[in-house]
Amino acid sequence: MSPNETKGWKQKLVVPGKVLSKIKPGMSIFLGTGVAEPCTLVKSLLDSDAGNLRDLEFIQLMSFGPAISITKTQNHKFRLKTFFAGWVASEEIDSGRVDMVPTILSEIPALIQSGVIGIDVAFIQITPPDRSGFCSLGPAIDVARHAMEHASLVVGEINHDAPRTMGDTFVHINDFDFLVESQEHPIYFKRPPFDPVFDKLGANVASLIEDGSCLAFSAGPVFEALARHLQNKRHLGIHSPSFTDAVMDLVKSGAVSNRKKGHFLGKSLTSYAIGTPELLYWLHRNPLIEFQSIDVVADPKRIGRNDRTVVVLPVRKVDLSGGVALHSGKGNVGDGPSEAQEFFKGARFSKKGRTIIALPSRNLKKQSNILVSLKNYPNQFSIRESLDLVVTEYGVASMTGRTIRERALALIDIAHPDDRAQLIHLAKEKNILYADQLYLPESGALYPTDLACEKVFSGDITVRFRAIKPSDVDDMRRLFYRFSDKSVYYRYFSPIKTMPHAKMQEYVTIDYTKTMSIVGLMGEPGTGRIVAEARYVRLPDKPVADVAFVVDEDFQGKGIASFLFRTLRKIAKENGIRGFKADVLATNKGMLKVFESASDAPIQAVMDSGIYELSIPLDTDENGGPDQ
Repeated sequence: MSPNETKGWKQKLVVPGKVLSKIKPGMSIFLGTGVAEPCTLVKSLLDSDAGNLRDLEFIQLMSFGPAISITKTQNHKFRLKTFFAGWVASEEIDSGRVDMVPTILSEIPALIQSGVIGIDVAFIQITPPDRSGFCSLGPAIDVARHAMEHASLVVGEINHDAPRTMGDTFVHINDFDFLVESQEHPIYFKRPPFDPVFDKLGANVASLIEDGSCLAFSAGPVFEALARHLQNKRHLGIHSPSFTDAVMDLVKSGAVSNRKKGHFLGKSLTSYAIGTPELLYWLHRNPLIEFQSIDVVADPKRIGRNDRTVVVLPVRKVDLSGGVALHSGKGNVGDGPSEAQEFFKGARFSKKGRTIIALPSRNLKKQSNILVSLKNYPNQFSIRESLDLVVTEYGVASMTGRTIRERALALIDIAHPDDRAQLIHLAKEKNILYADQLYLPESGALYPTDLACEKVFSGDITVRFRAIKPSDVDDMRRLFYRFSDKSVYYRYFSPIKTMPHAKMQEYVTIDYTKTMSIVGLMGEPGTGRIVAEARYVRLPDKPVADVAFVVDEDFQGKGIASFLFRTLRKIAKENGIRGFKADVLATNKGMLKVFESASDAPIQAVMDSGIYELSIPLDTDENGGPDQ
């Protein structure tokens, strides 16, 4: 295109009425999606009483703007067809005023190309053309290019406030039959606020995300909080249907390099921008952000090319078997079943990929979001068989490879403390839990979340530590059965051969005041197996506690027991305990060495029948000697 031809694009500028005069009854009109909705053209349609605007079908992937108000007209001139039951569209779908097309996101372009989804007219928001006549599709790509290729009438609405985004976003001015200048700003979204509950929820999710992970984001308070807690990570990647202000902040922090990705190396990949004017301004000509169509971004095989893909899905409810109910209505901007399904599948294709279900333990009405059953809830997402992790502000529950009973115990552990007793009761009634399942009502509120930590030991062994939970009952039983007869005798002073559930659940169900137990786990964050446990039990009416340790035989001699002892000693002193007592077989040289090397003060030892009775003072001054 020559310079003179480039200037000639203004000859294509017309008023909206000229465009509407070209529309015939029964036509299917594609509207740019979400924040790229051509609002001037849509509003002109709504306001027009032209006789040719009858029995029209509007096709839009997601509707955030005035197009949805088409459904409120009573003359049946317009009908909206959408692929996403979120935002306000869900109300209109339920009322029968909007048609919903259940389909896989990445397959929508193929439906358009094959003619299954017919398109006669395409209304597309674009930026002003450059000197070469190229416009950008701006903040939303999805299937706009495919719609343009199959429409007989293509109209571009030039929005001077739309960002010129990079990637597969450029279309030539010659691809349009008419141009209309927009009288509207792009559709903006305020950043969603989040309270301390969501902040803690975001922190718990962030604890599961390792350096080098590739993330999929959406809009909402979970992601706003999560992004803040990810800013100390390194070499994160972004392969996400949506790009928000929170992701912008994460990229600005330096946590995102995209250097570990296997697809679009060095680029944050997305299809939509959803956010504030600041975000759209930042995206303008930003070479770090790659916009591609939805068949590229939502393709599970492409997603799976990125190692450590982590998909976080905020949900409305979870039941004790792992059933999930998604959000619907205006609170849901971008987390539909089709999007979730494809990204969950992509995470399964990914090497070391993970999927995380995130929700606060209670809703705004103070009702539990963890239920015994989701039988009567809409918008369910069937992933019981592939459910990985569930996170609330109270912790992480691992679902992979767990029985229904084990899942129920893990989910009750992360429910709101005031709801756990009722969940235990209902689960017993439904025979989900054993009839003799123990529960201490006071323990939920007393659980010491601040004890969680991670440490690397000799041999580059990483162990995560936290307080024991009732749901650890089966993992602790498995630890017991990995011990040799010698280790069992050292720990229990008797040749115990079995550890039934009833006995072990008494062991793992503690009140955290008189008894404290710390477990060490190895494996992926949020999962792993228990390899060590240490506890103290306070003696009645005395500021003294019995202490004992056990470490998986494969990991003894690494310093794990010494670390556990020092941790217990610190906790005990903070709780007013002045000394430990321990009984150690004289032949258990390893445990004697642990106490000797990790104690601050001299240990008193009395031998009786081959057993050392140790008295370990905890009250020491700053120099390590006994208090005077």
